Amino acid sequence: MSATTSATERAISSAEAHSAHNYHPLPIVVASADGAWMTDVEGRRYLDMLAGYSALNFGHGNRRLIDAAKAQLERVTLTSRAFHHDRFADFCTQLAELCGMEMVLPMNTGAEAVETAVKTARKWGYKVKGVPPGQAKIVVAANNFHGRTTTIISFSTDAEARADFGPYTPGFEIVPYGDLTALHRACSANTVAVLMEPIQGEAGVLVPPAGYLAGVREMTRERNQLFIADEIQSGLGRTGRTFACEHEGVVPDMYILGKALGGGVVPVSAVVSSSEVLGVYRPGEHGSTFGGNPLACAVALEVIAMLRTGEFQQRATELGEHLHHELGLLVGGGAVEAVRGRGLWAGIDIAPSHGTGREISERLMDRGVLAKDTHGSTIRLAPPLVISKEDLDWGLEQLRAVLAGG
Repeated sequence: MSATTSATERAISSAEAHSAHNYHPLPIVVASADGAWMTDVEGRRYLDMLAGYSALNFGHGNRRLIDAAKAQLERVTLTSRAFHHDRFADFCTQLAELCGMEMVLPMNTGAEAVETAVKTARKWGYKVKGVPPGQAKIVVAANNFHGRTTTIISFSTDAEARADFGPYTPGFEIVPYGDLTALHRACSANTVAVLMEPIQGEAGVLVPPAGYLAGVREMTRERNQLFIADEIQSGLGRTGRTFACEHEGVVPDMYILGKALGGGVVPVSAVVSSSEVLGVYRPGEHGSTFGGNPLACAVALEVIAMLRTGEFQQRATELGEHLHHELGLLVGGGAVEAVRGRGLWAGIDIAPSHGTGREISERLMDRGVLAKDTHGSTIRLAPPLVISKEDLDWGLEQLRAVLAGG
């Protein structure tokens, strides 16, 4: 490597040589970040319009979250669940209250929480509903994204995520997202749960038809099935409500939470439900060494306190209305075929004549804005909820310039 090679090129070359190629990041190497802005190793600043796929709802380096983490780092960070610690009860109590539920089962990553929800639904089906052993079925939606474990990809329709990882876990049935008729047909006496994202993020920020979530809730209640809402990306303020389900006045039987629950500081996830559902567990049947650790609980408690004020939900509502108004003006101009989303979350379908989603993301990066593509022609915008209107407008100005060929 020559002496003139940049710090960015050196870091990327080393990463390519020594890490598995399971991601295709944009060619930027971040060195620091604050609020809605990130700075790379060359000193260039970029507006973050992705927010770690909603893990950074409260921005980079949020002072309240960093202070909570620092204070806990000085005390105790891990006990394992072999012992109680003094942050655990408050975390479980306050998260249950935020969700309007009774019990919490904490894990670390979103995929772990989804796996926990699947295990919980099956065990509830056998112990409470009375489904014959080994016959439990869970119905899911096409184009879902719930994680990348072998069980989760078994009910994915994304060939890229699924191919060459079989044999696959049985017990799932896939129906079209937003189709209540298909959902009714798929459910049987052995169906223990319907697992859905209230808004499908990875699929391109797909919002279901009005009344769909309410219809899922009504059907599952009538048939004694659990409605499991994966709010890992859509929850905790992103759409203008604490939970995206609230837009239809729906309360599921179980929330799956992650990403923003750890404030972008530590990985924190959880399954939150009733005592009837989570009460099926006995010691030794499920667990995690790091799940519910003191550091995670301390940060998550601060996240919960911040959400209680309603400030971030309100910001997502107001700035989201502005975002969607501005993006809506781009539709029909030749470059943008459709815009979807809710709150500070949008999927933008780019006309093929103007480039792929990856190409648009790279052009945005060149103008100081970081976004990410999905499914070829779509880019996603999900800025931190702390973004200012001025910064949001600047980011949208760069998007308009890119789409105009600038």
